[in-house]
Amino acid sequence: MNDRINEDAVTPVAPPAPGSPLGRAGKRARGLFASVRKRGIFGVAALACAAAATYWGVVASDRYVSQANVIVQRTDLAGSQTMDFSSLLGSVNGSRSDELLLRNYLLSMDMLRKLDAKLNLRAHYSDGARDPLSRMWAADVPDERFLEYYLSRVSVELDEYSGVLVVKAQAFDARTAQAITTFLVQEGERAMNEMAHRLARDQVAFVEKQVAQMAERFQQTRQAVVRFQNAHGLVSPETRAQQLNSVVERLQAQRTELQTRRTALLGYLEPHAAAVVEVDLQIGAIDKQIAQEQARLTSTSGKALNTTVEQYQRLEMEAGFANDIYKTALVALEKGRVEATRNLKKVSVVQNPTLPQQALEPRRVYNIIVSVLTILLLAGVVHLLAAIVRDHKD
Repeated sequence: MNDRINEDAVTPVAPPAPGSPLGRAGKRARGLFASVRKRGIFGVAALACAAAATYWGVVASDRYVSQANVIVQRTDLAGSQTMDFSSLLGSVNGSRSDELLLRNYLLSMDMLRKLDAKLNLRAHYSDGARDPLSRMWAADVPDERFLEYYLSRVSVELDEYSGVLVVKAQAFDARTAQAITTFLVQEGERAMNEMAHRLARDQVAFVEKQVAQMAERFQQTRQAVVRFQNAHGLVSPETRAQQLNSVVERLQAQRTELQTRRTALLGYLEPHAAAVVEVDLQIGAIDKQIAQEQARLTSTSGKALNTTVEQYQRLEMEAGFANDIYKTALVALEKGRVEATRNLKKVSVVQNPTLPQQALEPRRVYNIIVSVLTILLLAGVVHLLAAIVRDHKD
């Protein structure tokens, strides 16, 4: 019994029938391995070269390339900057920044979604009539895969020497390629202006708040001036001080005349003469009047007119400063409102989107040569490794 069990255990499995599917697959595999052994590494390489040449020369779908060259310009450059060397350098750097920003937007997922909504790119790039290696596998691929495929078909490069942004788009027909490039240029300009307008609107909102604050401050300073005038009963303390100063000057001039007259009278009259006494009385009255007027102008107690004038000038200065700030804020507000409605950045087209006349992609001859050279190089490496292994076995 044990002997029979052992005998059944070592009984070999019967090979598959020649007519069964497994038998046919095994026969093809053995035939392929036999062909590889018979032909050698370079025979397989020749087959691979033939396959690559067939694909690139016949099977690969044509792709048309549309190109547009654009630059980004600021429309407020002439009005906001002086045309000196430093301003020119600043404008160049700003333009480079704008063009790099435009490049990033054109290659973004947001732009891809707008393109797909406008031109139905998913259906175009996944067209089943195109070869599987050139097209997208399916129209419902994830957005990340769609973006990856989009980046392989659209390029936006900045020419550092000329400052021109070169936009290229590939499609399976010429009209679609041109439509993609045209939409990129138009939507890029709209997006750049929208970003500038958004910034301008934020600035306008900020300036409006500042204008409201400056207007309130200006009103407060003017009210402070009016309260001061009412409290002191003077419309203009400066004018009143000038009037008092003029009075003192006239009194001093009269005193000088009287003093001269007194000196002349003393030349032939006694000091107690009636004429001399009259002049002395006049001089004393003038001196008293001058002292009173000067006391109104200046005083050590701090209640003189000059103190009032200083306080009034300080209030007037604050009101004038608030008025100047308010005017400046109004000008800035009007300028911001204008900038919020006009085009701040213009995408100038150096070359309009082209309508391709022939398919530039794939580069069939170039790809065939590169594929053949790569296959031959790999075959040579494999052949060399096999020779090394055989030498070590021997």
